[in-house]
Amino acid sequence: MINYLQAKNIFKKAKIKIQNENILIKKSLNRVIAKDIISPSNHPLSDNAAFDGFAINSIDTRNINKKNSKNFKIIGSVPAGSKPIKKKINKFQTVEIMTGGIISKPFNTIIPIEQIIFTPNNKKKKFIMINKKIPKNMHVRFKGSDYKKGQIIIKKGTIIQANHIMAFKTLGIKKVEVKKKINILFFSTGNEISNNEEIPSWKVRNSNSHYIRSLDKNFLFNFKDGGILKDNHDKLFKNEIHKMLKSKIDIILTSGAVSAGKFDYVPKIVKSFKLKNYFKSVMIRPGKPVLFAKIKEKIIFGLPGNPVSSAACFRFFVYPFIEKSLGIPSEKPIKAILKNNFKKRKNFTRFIKSKMSTTKNGKILVELLPGQESFRIKSFVDSNIWAVLPHGKTYFKKGDIIECFLPNQSNNFLT
Repeated sequence: MINYLQAKNIFKKAKIKIQNENILIKKSLNRVIAKDIISPSNHPLSDNAAFDGFAINSIDTRNINKKNSKNFKIIGSVPAGSKPIKKKINKFQTVEIMTGGIISKPFNTIIPIEQIIFTPNNKKKKFIMINKKIPKNMHVRFKGSDYKKGQIIIKKGTIIQANHIMAFKTLGIKKVEVKKKINILFFSTGNEISNNEEIPSWKVRNSNSHYIRSLDKNFLFNFKDGGILKDNHDKLFKNEIHKMLKSKIDIILTSGAVSAGKFDYVPKIVKSFKLKNYFKSVMIRPGKPVLFAKIKEKIIFGLPGNPVSSAACFRFFVYPFIEKSLGIPSEKPIKAILKNNFKKRKNFTRFIKSKMSTTKNGKILVELLPGQESFRIKSFVDSNIWAVLPHGKTYFKKGDIIECFLPNQSNNFLT
């Protein structure tokens, strides 16, 4: 058996090429940027007001003080969304301006409305009285101060989120070039697996396909359920691989039939093809019987049949492969302080169902939950994070710093 890092090196080197496509912004949420997105325009498009107030030319105030005040004549109003004033502006003139209103020369600074003194009075607002020197560029949003035309908005490999869509729409971007979604065909295996709601004690409800399907939007793939392969469906499985090689399916996932039992035919069928990369069984728990193979430009992952083992292997094998193939930067772990001691086999990597929390002073803590056996679903339900205990170490003590990964979405959503 190989260790987890060796397995990762194998499947990351075997990444597949995923084509690009142009899609509308409204359909781009959770898609992966294929090329850097460049701003087609400045933002803001023009100098504009950051506050409601009055725009003046600051030069007109250079000799003004409390003993030498000056009235500025109000000559108009500039609401947000209106064209800028183009008429000739004389010395000691001002315009009322609203937040977002365009500032045109010679105006170059704004006095907020709260600081304005009207003359002759508040009912007859013909002038504003200024009794001090006003600096240039007060309360002005400058053209291109947020984004300049030609500036990178988002780098390739970024997963598009709602805040990105806000930027796209603000800057007038209608379409973006993204990576196509990876197409996954999923098979459950085993005579014991049933899609029925009511089952006898010798059957098992098919939960794995529903779990993997529920992750499709968060982990960036299209899901197709291939159904259940029975214990005598080895030839059928081989035919499905042949069909995959001629189809748009990128990855076949199987759940079960990957160990060394009488009806565990997945490894035998997979090895009957000419393989570019292959491994079976990795020193991990849960999920030791996991298989990976590349056939031409297609991929097969054989996941364990146990639901928690299958979930762990999807999270730490299938998703990193998807991530690499789509050009997404590798996830950065969440670092947390261990709350309890734990012992494991030195050469094994353990994926631990855990509970993350924070203290009042902002420290991130992680508790490794009881019930780590792979058949136990309750501890998976109670968990909110996977803690990863790497190979090469046996004892983990309270206070150690542990790497953690979100169970149902990528850590990349946090960066």
